[in-house]
Amino acid sequence: MTLTELLPTIRQLSAIEKRELIRILMEEEDISDERAWQDQFEATTDAQWDSLAEIVRQEIAAGDITPLVEVFPDSP
Repeated sequence: MTLTELLPTIRQLSAIEKRELIRILMEEEDISDERAWQDQFEATTDAQWDSLAEIVRQEIAAGDITPLVEVFPDSP
């Protein structure tokens, strides 16, 4: 069923039902985004992690990194 076919039914829903439908659809999108992120994270190779770590080391050495204690001095 297409969205165009569903529109007459959706129009008949109460405002509360429409909000609930939107919430459900947004949750599905969040789950889909989370799955995509998880798949990408799991597909990251050791070489890619090593490359990222090297970039961070270079930024630290160049002084381009601000320690979190300076950003959030009152944090435990």
